[in-house]
Amino acid sequence: MRLSSFSRLLAVLVLVTGGAALAQRRQLQDFQGDGMTSQQERDAARSRPKYNITSYGRDVKVKEEPIPWMAIGLVGIIFAGVAPFAWRAYRNTTKEMAEANVFGVASSRVDEGEEEQQ
Repeated sequence: MRLSSFSRLLAVLVLVTGGAALAQRRQLQDFQGDGMTSQQERDAARSRPKYNITSYGRDVKVKEEPIPWMAIGLVGIIFAGVAPFAWRAYRNTTKEMAEANVFGVASSRVDEGEEEQQ
């Protein structure tokens, strides 16, 4: 079973490194802009607005989604209902952990055993 998982890992490693090696060999082609555009055409293209600004675009209103107050209120009510139980569980757990944490403190069994020996 151990050999099987090792062979799978080795196969995945070979595939990944092989793909990376093939990706490094391939070179991107350089962009060759056509020299047909003149300086005036390039200046005209730069002066045009980047985005299509028309009267239609100005008249369209973006529909805003309302804030989901009902969902926010429901979550608040749930948190308010669960909070006392969570606080009580937290308090009881920390109390139990504090009682169990006796590192470096002699427990009552050791004290009783010492008293019996004396």
